[in-house]
Amino acid sequence: MAIDLTALRAKFPSLAAGLAFFDGPGGTQTPRPVADAIAATMIGPLSNRGTVSPSELNAERVVTDFRAAYADLLNMPASGIVHGRSATQLTYDFSRHLAKTWSAGDEIVLSRLDHDANVRPWVQAAEHAGVTVRWIEILPETMELDLDSYERALTSRTRLVAVTAASNVLGTKPPVRRIADRAHEVGALVYVDGVHYAAHHLVDVPALGADLFVCSPYKFFGPHCGVLAAAPEFLETLRPDKLVPSSNAVPERFEFGTLPYEILAGAAAAVDFLAELDPGTGASRRERLTRSLGSTHEHELTLRARLEEGLESLGDAVTLHSKASDRTPTLLMTVESRDAREAQAHLAARGVVAPAGSFYAYEPFTALKLEDPALRVGLAAYNTSDEVARFLDGLAEFL
Repeated sequence: MAIDLTALRAKFPSLAAGLAFFDGPGGTQTPRPVADAIAATMIGPLSNRGTVSPSELNAERVVTDFRAAYADLLNMPASGIVHGRSATQLTYDFSRHLAKTWSAGDEIVLSRLDHDANVRPWVQAAEHAGVTVRWIEILPETMELDLDSYERALTSRTRLVAVTAASNVLGTKPPVRRIADRAHEVGALVYVDGVHYAAHHLVDVPALGADLFVCSPYKFFGPHCGVLAAAPEFLETLRPDKLVPSSNAVPERFEFGTLPYEILAGAAAAVDFLAELDPGTGASRRERLTRSLGSTHEHELTLRARLEEGLESLGDAVTLHSKASDRTPTLLMTVESRDAREAQAHLAARGVVAPAGSFYAYEPFTALKLEDPALRVGLAAYNTSDEVARFLDGLAEFL
């Protein structure tokens, strides 16, 4: 299995500018087939969904294709796929839907490792419902979740456990299935933020043990939107506030207003693009996704090893905070006695895009007392070993 990098990179018009993009965790570059799918949908013919005119049927097809694509990507039924403007919006929405079932004395468990999008909506919903928030802490020596603190936080009153499948700043991948199994033992639901994870691994929502799973297509070559997956029979139990004339069918009851058909088309095209990263035979799109994402993982691990070796050669001038045994190809680092924004600017002047900040990871930065801003370098399928060398040379020059 292998990715043809020359052929792959030719499909990204933005790469022709000569920039080396290491900002994938904040959003990848967009390939031509995704942009073409968006444009083709917008110029139609297109109307609101229906079953009469060709333009109505086009809209209906786009929605059906979107749900089918994410059913294949996440290994879930198409009727369990919900579109949202973003993962943050979906989490806010579902925190309100689920909080309707909570009462005083209930508890929820959150993780200090998570992006604030999987923290603040739950904290705020808990405050409104009079529910207690308990925490899974981080082990500073490994940057992994402290599962002993999880055991202490989990009780018979726990209604929900919200946890990331991969940290957007440290790359740490917690043992989600183990966490989910323990939550289910006490009757709690499990909400998994898979935004960073889905950019680097083939997702299997049932295998993770997630009751609800959210991801963002723009992290893996698609347009800006969010996708939530849950079992249709579970979604049937939730009663969101909605307009009276709007559909009460699942999953439509959770999608408010007219859907952005062009965005759905682009998001579906991104899944097809992922499936063809390593072209090969496959009876189904899921099988092609398995092959392509397996090859992507190998490619990214190779580049990560080169990146880490180069950073080690810089000595104590750079502190690498990403050190969990199981993690994505995303590295967070600070530069001794220097502002990371200066390093970002120095690299940007040399055509290397590596952002500095805290990246909405409020809890990890606070819990670990990490310096803000820090420099984050995230790898994507289109990155090359030459680009890794450009980053390392630029950072060495800065130092």
